[in-house]
Amino acid sequence: MDQALNILVARLLAHRFLPRKDPLARRALIDEAFRESLDHRLAGCGLRLLENPYAEYIAVGLASEMEDWVFGEGENWLSNNMGMPRDAIALLIVVWALIILPKRQRQIALSASDPDDMFGEASPIEFGDEVAPGIPEEAIYADFGKKLGGKARFSMNLSQLAKLGFINRRNKMVFEGPLLDLMIDYSRLAPRIINGALADLLKIDAVAVESPVED
Repeated sequence: MDQALNILVARLLAHRFLPRKDPLARRALIDEAFRESLDHRLAGCGLRLLENPYAEYIAVGLASEMEDWVFGEGENWLSNNMGMPRDAIALLIVVWALIILPKRQRQIALSASDPDDMFGEASPIEFGDEVAPGIPEEAIYADFGKKLGGKARFSMNLSQLAKLGFINRRNKMVFEGPLLDLMIDYSRLAPRIINGALADLLKIDAVAVESPVED
């Protein structure tokens, strides 16, 4: 088990994220003893596993008690822990709202128990473009571009979000990246957006972004 743990931790630190279907990632999610050992090993280094059942990937982030020690001395930590300017944070929130909220609804609907299933077994949670289809960059810019700094800033910030792993860009479309459903606190942000507070969120200085371990 020790060697498997070493390999998994090393790969997470080197690659930043792994797909759930990876054999060791899957073992961490279904093997209780292995997960307990993994959590203990990560905690010993001030880290924790980032995962949720609706995300296609897992990642490693800082334990909450380590955030101030790691980021507390820099000015960037006043707004976020990844060096993003305010307009990039606002764009991240917009993309998250446009992709993750509908995705979560589709995943829940698809995994709901079949009423004709006498055992009431839920279907596996779906991932990929079928539940998180891409959004045209032009459509996002048309709706929010002027509030996000104009065309040049919009394109620059999309590139930064892609580099950080939040989104994938293909054929002028924006798709969910490996970290989009892991790094933002759904329980805190979703209710505010669902209650119509997106306009207010675009004005904020901070967003509940998890503390990733970057390569």
